Amino acid sequence: MKILLAIDDSKFSEAATQMVAKQFRPDGTDVCVFHAVDSIGALPMSFCFGEGPRYEKDIDSWRDKLLREGEHLAARAAEQIRAAGFTVGTKIADGDPRHTILDYAREWQPDVIVMGSHGRGNLDRFLLGSVAETIARHTGCSVEIVRVPSPAAGRNVAKREETEERR
Repeated sequence: MKILLAIDDSKFSEAATQMVAKQFRPDGTDVCVFHAVDSIGALPMSFCFGEGPRYEKDIDSWRDKLLREGEHLAARAAEQIRAAGFTVGTKIADGDPRHTILDYAREWQPDVIVMGSHGRGNLDRFLLGSVAETIARHTGCSVEIVRVPSPAAGRNVAKREETEERR
């Protein structure tokens, strides 16, 4: 089995990493920890006004910094998966996460893509787009979207349990 674990630097990706380690069997399973670095989308606003001979070097330096951080992030996740007994590799790509994940999935052909969901509301999803939703709609394999319960959901469960105890 081949698992593509698409991560970013969030608690949602941490939950997806833990889910892979706990719910899949390591025997005969290859995991690729994939991180997309959107260096253009992550540019600070100040870079929009750049010009001159150093500008291109500044952009390259910024991109290299993000790629190094991405490599470190992927290595950390890979170590967690490796500790659970899986065969693990990493892949870093620069570009919009939606496109880079789909492109790499076409190339590597995983059986399943596992990723966390940020759980954005309808307006945020409309304005920002949902990477998980795009991947689920456009990939040719199964997609496991891991959610992290919100603190509000935990309070609601506690309230229900408290109400049930009173009955």
